[in-house]
Amino acid sequence: MEAKTFNTKKGMTGLGRGLGALLSDSGSTDNENVIPRKAESPGSMNEILISSIVTNPYQPRTHFDQEALQELSESIKILGIIQPITVKEETPGRYILISGERRLQASKLAGLTKIPAYVRTADDQQMLEMALIENIQRENLNAIEIALSYHRLLSEFQLKQEELGDRVGKNRTTVNNYLRLLKLPDVIQAAVRDNEITMGHARALINIDNNETQIKLFTKVIEESWSVRKIEEEVRRLAAIGAEEVKGKNQNTLKQEISSLQFRLQGYFGTKVQVKADDNHKGEIKIPFASKDELDRILGAIKVNQD
Repeated sequence: MEAKTFNTKKGMTGLGRGLGALLSDSGSTDNENVIPRKAESPGSMNEILISSIVTNPYQPRTHFDQEALQELSESIKILGIIQPITVKEETPGRYILISGERRLQASKLAGLTKIPAYVRTADDQQMLEMALIENIQRENLNAIEIALSYHRLLSEFQLKQEELGDRVGKNRTTVNNYLRLLKLPDVIQAAVRDNEITMGHARALINIDNNETQIKLFTKVIEESWSVRKIEEEVRRLAAIGAEEVKGKNQNTLKQEISSLQFRLQGYFGTKVQVKADDNHKGEIKIPFASKDELDRILGAIKVNQD
């Protein structure tokens, strides 16, 4: 059940020119679809025909629990709408929902034809920000929906992560943690969205570079109900194995390079040559000689004067 309370005081979290300013910015309406009521805040509140409202194209929520909607609908039948929705007047008699889609859907289920609403002015960015903030503050969005909303704000409105963090009241690290979720395979993102795994599980899986390995580990997480700590331990184990494999490959490559160099030097000097090097490519080259004549020949090959 969704509890709603009025709060249109200025000084709320700033979004663009301020969410408080947006919520106190009234839009006058005098068409037949609106029945004015006494304002209960600096912004006017009206009753609007539900049929005149279209959903918010910037709504960050993509999933609505039908059972929860039905519960909210039953509550609305008994108590009515405790907190009005927020809309933007697109054209006379036509409104775009800014926030309150659960209330709108539940009101339709309850058989209402009109709904109390604040009529505001907002551009596209402000509409997305307001819808995002409202849901985040009520903790109704899942982590993937938040990540997608952050991505839209960054990509569509050219915000920097610091600016986005200021707008949504989160630090840059938190914003980045959400955005990283979008790098996960679709099946894992869907599991986060559907609450099959937590954001903590997902963040642990992000630290695996290979998508195929991520999915294999995710399957174990689901089948064996792994905790976040269990995933983190497994990720560290895989990382250690990967590091050893890389080290082994590097050592093999170095041995091959040394062997090739040693063979070419022996052919150039016409004598046995020893080449040694460590993992940091530090080492030495030894060219033994058995006589002065052999030394002279070697020095001649490297063009060293013997004055």
